[in-house]
Amino acid sequence: MTTTSSDGLRRDGHIILELGFEAARVGDEFHGTAAVVPEMFAPGTSSVRTSILATWADVVAGRTMMGYIAPRVPVTLDLDIHVHRPLRETERIDATGRLVKNGRSVAVIEIDFTGADGESLALGVASFMAAPDPSVLLTPEMSREPDVSLPRQRLREPFARRARCEIREPGVAVLPRTDDGLNAARTLNGGLIALAAEEAALSLTPGTSLSLLALRYLRPVRTGPAVATATVRSGLGRVEVRDAGDDRLAVYATTRAFPVSAD
Repeated sequence: MTTTSSDGLRRDGHIILELGFEAARVGDEFHGTAAVVPEMFAPGTSSVRTSILATWADVVAGRTMMGYIAPRVPVTLDLDIHVHRPLRETERIDATGRLVKNGRSVAVIEIDFTGADGESLALGVASFMAAPDPSVLLTPEMSREPDVSLPRQRLREPFARRARCEIREPGVAVLPRTDDGLNAARTLNGGLIALAAEEAALSLTPGTSLSLLALRYLRPVRTGPAVATATVRSGLGRVEVRDAGDDRLAVYATTRAFPVSAD
């Protein structure tokens, strides 16, 4: 499990803030938007990375949950992103999160992604719970005003390079644990783990982007680096992300790549 990226971000240069995503509450929903820049594209394509949608979905879903469980910290259990077609959106991407089910222990949030013309681009679904450790709490500021926007910046270099995520060999991506990539619990941000899983899978299907990125968060990456190891067959990938500090499985993911001709 990993705490959501929607809280605890450093105001002076957290990697996630550089994705330029603004989010605010609108009635019972949470809305977000971001301008598209080339640094968001999957390698060798003009398509926005699916891991960036996963990161934004985590923000929207986490902030949606905060309205129900604050001051407890929301924890992501699983997160799925389904993309209709390669994301060649050139202006902006909007996101709308809404609560589908709020159970006694687990809540489900749906996130719709649309383009500047209002056309549907992708669908995200996430499940959350409150952090098991009751001493892990949101800051008073976030508890009072979970929809206050943090200062945003423009991504100035490719997302993977900015996060220092490197391909060790085809199918293996390594992501360090750095101060500008942590969440409120001081563990590796869930959106960045999604990036590592995506990079490992895409290194085996170069020139494509992902139509599916499904993540199961099993435990936090506390020490790092996170090492993502992928196998891909006919476009369908299986990725294990481990915390190299103790070699324990942190995230299990499945991916599917668009055909090269589609991108």
